[in-house]
Amino acid sequence: MALPITSNQENVGSSICGFHWLHAFLASLRAKVLEIAKYAKKIAKDDPRRIIHSLKAGLAVILVSLLYYIEPLYNSFGVNTTWAVLTAVVVFEFSVGATLGRGLSRMLATLVAGALGLGAHRLATLSGDMSEAIVINVIVFSIVAIVSFARFFPKMKARFDYGLMIFILTFSLIAVSGYREESIPKMALERLTTIVAGSCVTILVNICIFPVWIGQDLHNLVAANLEKLGNFLLGFGGEYFGVSEDEDAPNEDRSFLQGYKSVLTSQSGQENMVNLARWEPGHGRFRFRHPWKQYLKIGNLIHQCAIKIDALNNYLDPQIQTPMEIRRKIQEQCTEISLECGRALRESSLSLKTMARNESARLHVANSKTAAENLKSLIKIGLWEEADLLEITSVTAVATLLMGTVQSTERIVDAVHELASMAGFKTEITTSSFIQRVHDVNVQNHEITMGGE
Repeated sequence: MALPITSNQENVGSSICGFHWLHAFLASLRAKVLEIAKYAKKIAKDDPRRIIHSLKAGLAVILVSLLYYIEPLYNSFGVNTTWAVLTAVVVFEFSVGATLGRGLSRMLATLVAGALGLGAHRLATLSGDMSEAIVINVIVFSIVAIVSFARFFPKMKARFDYGLMIFILTFSLIAVSGYREESIPKMALERLTTIVAGSCVTILVNICIFPVWIGQDLHNLVAANLEKLGNFLLGFGGEYFGVSEDEDAPNEDRSFLQGYKSVLTSQSGQENMVNLARWEPGHGRFRFRHPWKQYLKIGNLIHQCAIKIDALNNYLDPQIQTPMEIRRKIQEQCTEISLECGRALRESSLSLKTMARNESARLHVANSKTAAENLKSLIKIGLWEEADLLEITSVTAVATLLMGTVQSTERIVDAVHELASMAGFKTEITTSSFIQRVHDVNVQNHEITMGGE
C-alpha cells in the first residue's frame, strides 16, 4: 500500500525541480553568452578597425551632446538640439566616404528642402485662410511624388538616395508644420544649424581619428582579386596535367583553387564602394578626382575572367578528365598559356599594390597570345583522329577556355595600364625597353617556328 505524499514532500520535490530548471537555464545562458563573446571576438579579429569605429561613434555622439550640456548653446537651439544628436547617429558610418556622403547629402537636402518648405508656406498664406490647407497639400503632394520617382533613377539611387529621402522628410515637416506653427523660419533655421553642427562634428571625428578610406579598401580589393585569379592560373597547368611547370605556382596546398570563388561574389559591392569613394577627398597616394570609375571597369573584367576560371576548375574533376595520353598532346601550349596569363595577372596586381607601372604584364600577355596561336594550330591539324569523340570533348573545352582566358587577361592588363595612366602611377619600366623586350620575344618565337618547319 503506497504511503500518502505529504505537503512537505511536495514542496521538496518542487524545490528540486526548480533547482534543476534554474541550473539548466544558467548553463544555457552561460553557453549563449560565451558563444556571443566568441563571435564578437572573431568579428573584431577579422577587422580591428571595427573596434575603433565603435569608439569613434561614441565620441562623436558625446561631442554633439555638448549642445545640451553647455547652457548658452542649449538656450540658442532649445529642443532642436536633438536633431544634432540624431544627425550624428544616422550620419556616422564606417568609412570616410560613406560619412561624407551622408553628411553632405543631409546638410544640402535640409537646406534646399527648408527653403522650398518656407516658400510653399509663404505661397499658401498668400492664397487666403480658406484655401491655405489645399494649396499646401497640393504642393507637398507634387514635390514628394516627383522626388520619390527620382529615387528610381539608377544614378540618383546609387549616389543621392539618402539625400532625397531627407529632402522629402524635411520639406514635408516644414511645409505641413507651417499651417499650425507661426515661427516657421526660426524653426527651420535652428534645425538646419543643428544638423550642420552634428554633420560637421561627425565628419571631423571620422576623418581626423584613424580614418577608414573606402577608396583604399576598393583599391586593395581589386588588387587581391587579380592575385587570386593569377594564383589559380599559375597552378592550373600542374593540377590538370599532373606536373608543376612553375616555381612560383602555389602548389604547397590546394587552397588557391578555391580563392577565385570569392571574386565571383565580390562584384555586387564594388559599385557601391566606387560611389562612396567619389565623396572622399585626396588622401595618401590617391589624388583629388582619382579615377574611381576605372576600378569598376576592371572589376567587371575580373568577374568575366573569374567565370572562365570557374569553368576551368570544373575540368579538374578526375571523373570527367580525359586520359593523360590525350591531354599530353596539348600540355606544353596549355601550360604556357596558363602560366603566362597567371604571371600577367600577378604583375598587374603588383602594379596596383605598388601604384607603379609594370610593363612586364604586357610581355606575359604577348607570350600567352603566341602560345594560344600555337595551340589553335595544333587543334586545326587534328591531333586526336583516332580518339573517341567523348574523350576529346573535355580537353578541347579546356583549350577553348584557356584561349578565352588570354583575351580576358589582355583586357584586364590594358584596363590596369589605363588606370595607371589616368592616376599617374610612377613608371617602373620604360616603354622603349618594354617594346624591345617584346620584339626580342617575337623574333625568338619566329626563329623557333622556322626551325621547327
